[in-house]
Amino acid sequence: MPPSKKLDHFENDYNIDSLMIRGLIISARPSNWVKNFIIFAALIFAKEYTDSEKIGLALLTFAAFCLGTSAVYLFNDVLDRENDKSHPLKSKRPIASGQVPAALATAASVFLALSGLVVALMVNSATLAALGLYIIINYLYSTRLKHVVIIDVMTIAAGFIIRAVAGGLAIEVPISPWLLVCTTLLALFLGFGKRRHELSLLTDSATSHRKALENYSVPFLDQMISVVTASTVVAYAFYTLSPDVVEHFGTKWLSLTIPFVLYGIFRYLFLIFKMDQGGSPTKLLLTDAPLLVCVLLWLATVILVFNFT
Repeated sequence: MPPSKKLDHFENDYNIDSLMIRGLIISARPSNWVKNFIIFAALIFAKEYTDSEKIGLALLTFAAFCLGTSAVYLFNDVLDRENDKSHPLKSKRPIASGQVPAALATAASVFLALSGLVVALMVNSATLAALGLYIIINYLYSTRLKHVVIIDVMTIAAGFIIRAVAGGLAIEVPISPWLLVCTTLLALFLGFGKRRHELSLLTDSATSHRKALENYSVPFLDQMISVVTASTVVAYAFYTLSPDVVEHFGTKWLSLTIPFVLYGIFRYLFLIFKMDQGGSPTKLLLTDAPLLVCVLLWLATVILVFNFT
């Protein structure tokens, strides 16, 4: 083979390999690692954010869950690759489009899951158990639970709860029941919003893409969103005003953060109902400037209240 042809052959092979690697990275969805930031909630609300050792443990837990989250996404995309081909957006995903072979994605999923478990074990056995439970529940979600109406969204919420609990287990602080309640309600709010977006986007082809959608309707989802919206706001307000919480933190000014929660939820509802978005809460958080600024201001206010009141 002439040298020029050998070079062309090498470049073609390199391009294919690089496309696969790029496709794997995209399928691992590193942008969705933002969801794992809830792990740091225990660190913040236990006021341990100045303890370097506990910060390190929280960061390790975050890394472990990022690996586990990506493993789950790869596994889910492999199982959904045929259904995703009929979706206007998901059909462009690397696995659904054939850019990444299913066997390669499956191997990567197993590798990432095992790597995440090893990192979690470096924290403690409780964190290892939490990540193991998270992976198992999400594998069950991918194979069965996402096809069961309401249970599908509740399973998504369970993933957020496990993350929040893992944050507390990593730094060995008590898990506040309020944290679990608020996390559950917020996750349900995001989950039902996601289902509404899917239903309105896919219309007649919705059930062929996701079986559970045949049991949903836009009015029904609107009712569910209304319930969890009100519940989230009330639960968070009660949390900040609770005598036990005031006594625990030594301040009554945590209620100053309520306006940010209200605006964040109202902004998200605006994006769902008026802008027809909501398919990816992570994408909205990263791309919608008012929503991102609101979250950052909420976090800054929480820390200021803890330190200066």
